[in-house]
Amino acid sequence: MPTSVMIVDDHEVVRRGIADMVDAAGDLRVVAEAGSVADAVRRGTLTRPEVALVDLQLPDGTGIEVIRRLADESSDTRCVVLTSFDDDDALASAIEVGARAYVLKTVRGAEIVDVVRAVAAGRVLLDERSLTRRRAAHEDPTSALTPSERRVLELVAEGLTNRDIAERLGVAEKTVKNHVTSMLSKMGLQRRTQAVAWVAGQRSTTWR
Repeated sequence: MPTSVMIVDDHEVVRRGIADMVDAAGDLRVVAEAGSVADAVRRGTLTRPEVALVDLQLPDGTGIEVIRRLADESSDTRCVVLTSFDDDDALASAIEVGARAYVLKTVRGAEIVDVVRAVAAGRVLLDERSLTRRRAAHEDPTSALTPSERRVLELVAEGLTNRDIAERLGVAEKTVKNHVTSMLSKMGLQRRTQAVAWVAGQRSTTWR
């Protein structure tokens, strides 16, 4: 069955172009289109797409709000930011709300399709150019982690729960919870999904 996709962009020509390209892929199918935050939330809730391509600037809000509200309504929808803005703050906000990828509209159409497929398969991708600039501009957030916290970070990035990590390391679940709390604090993060996205970004050198 084709992967269901929703396109969120307030420019109809752009939206239709992306939709035609996605539909042409064969293994992907556009099930909804929206040009505003309200439409995106309403249609996303009704259709529950597997992947949503979301523009950042919308007439009644931002793509960040769309991603946050879709997460509240349907945790199964994986969101990809598709934007013209190569902006560090926007990238950070996208990561914070759980976006799986941050893609610039300057990429080739085939790359957008590749990203949708990868995100549908469970991968977390980020725009390498933006990540490279952020890594150059900011100190390594893992520099203050203890060896135990680094190991926990690796296991969190693999998708393991605290219980799974405790069993893997042979320690108490409470100990793992403490490590996770300390790790996130030292890295300046608030949620596990942000840590997963950060690790994925460090490992990713290409979308393909």
